[in-house]
Formats: sequence, structure tokens, C-alpha cells
Amino acid sequence: MAADTSTRGSGAGKPISVLFVCLGNICRSPMAEATFRSLTQARPNSRIGTIDSAGTAGYHTLNPPDYRTMATLRKHGINNYEHGARKIAESDFDTFDYIFAMDRSNLRELQRLQQRADAQRGSKTKAQVMLYGAFGGKNRDEVVADPYYGGDDGFEEVYEQVQRFGQAFLSEVVDEKQ
Repeated sequence: MAADTSTRGSGAGKPISVLFVCLGNICRSPMAEATFRSLTQARPNSRIGTIDSAGTAGYHTLNPPDYRTMATLRKHGINNYEHGARKIAESDFDTFDYIFAMDRSNLRELQRLQQRADAQRGSKTKAQVMLYGAFGGKNRDEVVADPYYGGDDGFEEVYEQVQRFGQAFLSEVVDEKQ
């Protein structure tokens, strides 16, 4: 099992909520969200509850995903995804069981924000914060590189990664808790 669910996260039998986080919430995290939604629709008994995405920065608040994100999703048959970018909120650390960072910079920022939220309330928030790449197979520390300044190949690579990570998460964590 890739994640220790003993101190944070959803208890057995409860729906599991998942938040995907990148920098601006227009490329990687919306692709992860849309792909994960698609994977869970194909597994109706997966016990997944809320699925969302956010950014560590508010650069693109309310903007739709990058056109290349949407083109990549459509290429893979995901045609019904709509999203407005948002910045992560402190309440997300109690709303979601799992918060997945796309890269180490996102992870450090999320850990900092969670520590601040924990300190302010005097107890731990429920979210398990980790790299989504913890479900990367043989490389359990895989990062999802930001494709924003590159070409279409980068978006295809992101799609392949988030699809693979989502399948592994469902198999390793969700199926195990059923």
C-alpha cells in the first residue's frame, strides 16, 4: 500500500474524497481530476465521493483549463469536463481525505499550508497530503512535470501519468478499503 491511512484520511466504509493540486489549476490538476472522474465512472462501486482540483496560486482563478488540457482530454474520450480554476483553501485540508500534489514544489507548499492549518486549530486536519506520483509504480516518487510552456507531447505525458496514478490509487487504496 502506498499510503498510510492510519492517522489521516477516510475511515473504512466512508466515501473517499480526493483533491488534485498543481500551481495554477489549468493544466495538470484539472487533467488529473477529469481523468480520475472518468476512471471512477467506470468503477461504480469505488466508494469515491468528492473529486476536485485546485492550484497553490490564484493566477487563473475562474479560468477554464488550458486549451491543450481540454484537447488532450477530448482525444482520450473525456468530453464532458468543465472546470473553473481556484486556489486551494484552508478548509480543503478538512474537506478532502487525500490531497495530491503534482510536483515537489506543490507538495512543499501544501505541507506548509497544512501545518499552518493544524497549528491554528490545535489538532491535525484530516487530509493526507502527498505526491500523486506516490502511485507511480516502480518509481514511487514520480512528479508530473508542468507542460504549460511546452508542446502537446507534454500534455500527453501528463495524461499518461495521471491515468496510471489514478488506476494505481483505486487498486491500492480504494479497493483495499472496500
